[in-house]
This record gives sequence, structure tokens and C-alpha cells, in this order.
Amino acid sequence: MQVEVDLQPELGLSVTEAARRAQIVSVTIAAIAELGYRKTTFARIKERAGLSSTRIIGYHFGTKAGLLQAVVTTILGIKEKFLEERAAGTRDRGEMLRAHIETEVAFLRDCPECVRVLREVAANADDPDGWAVAGPMLKDLQTGQVERLLRQGQRERAFGEFAPDVLARTITHAIDGAADAFAADPSLDLDAYASELVTTFRRATA
Repeated sequence: MQVEVDLQPELGLSVTEAARRAQIVSVTIAAIAELGYRKTTFARIKERAGLSSTRIIGYHFGTKAGLLQAVVTTILGIKEKFLEERAAGTRDRGEMLRAHIETEVAFLRDCPECVRVLREVAANADDPDGWAVAGPMLKDLQTGQVERLLRQGQRERAFGEFAPDVLARTITHAIDGAADAFAADPSLDLDAYASELVTTFRRATA
């Protein structure tokens, strides 16, 4: 599957420049998903994108860090849209938590390339040539978003008493566990898996 990448006219680019950037980002996502972070070089991206030179990548993104920033923000944009389409209009905190868990697990099935790329980038956050803020940012997005939801739910008395930071990490680890299980067994029923997680954490937050 090739990830669809939107053009970015807000950057003041021409249509041709935006299309080239989108192509490079899409090819990079596919390359990291297939080859892994370390083996995805400018040279391999050039070959896969049919570019005449790696300088074209540098022209559009400057450095590896610049390219990775575009890759990560593109995937996070896809993920945010994925969540919005499935949780639009939800204001009840319990339903928001349910939607978050179900959407995160569904994303594993529907956008596997994106999931692999985010995990690869996070696992290689120590790369001196990479995007330095990627690791901390992805960690905060994974756990911080859930923790803020849990704290707000407690303030509104939608949830019971528990340590929001601990439970947020537990929920994040559970979703990571779903990713590992699905990678090991692609026939895994992720809808049933998500349902079990929702039931478990409904009880934990009651």
C-alpha cells in the first residue's frame, strides 16, 4: 500500500514542487516501512522515486532531519484525520477513551505502513542525523494525550480515582501490545482485541 500524501500549498510552493515533495515523502514512508530506518538512505529513496540525483531531496528538505520531520508530521496528520472520522462529535469522556482505543487499534490494521514508520523513527531517536524531537514528541503523543483525557475525565467526575499517568502508560503499552500481536499474526481479529481493551479500561476508569 502506498500512503496518500496531500500537497501543501500553504508552504508557498508551486504545484510541481508540492507534488515532488509529496512523492518523496510517500516513497520515504514506503521505504522505511519495508527496509527499516537504518537502510532507508537518500540513495535508496532516489532510486525508488526515480529521481536523477539525491540533491533533489536535499533541495526540498535540506537534511535527513528535515525529511523525517515531513514524514512524521504527514503520518500524524493522517492519523489525526483517521481519529476525527471515527470520533467526530464525541464529548463524553468515556466514549472518547473508547474511540481512542478502538481507533488506535484500527489504525494498526488500516495503515500498517504508517505504524511501522512511527515505531522505526521512535526506536532510532538516537540517530544524530535524525529529527531530534521525534522521539520525545511521539512519546508525548502516545501517552500524554491519553493522560490529559483521563485527567479531564476525573475533573468532570466521568472517571473514578486512579493515577492518570500510570493508567495512561498502561493503555499505551496495551495498544503497543496489540501492534506486536498483529505483527506476529496478521490474521488476528483486531476488532475483538480492541473490544477486550475497551472493556478492561472501562472497568479500570469506573
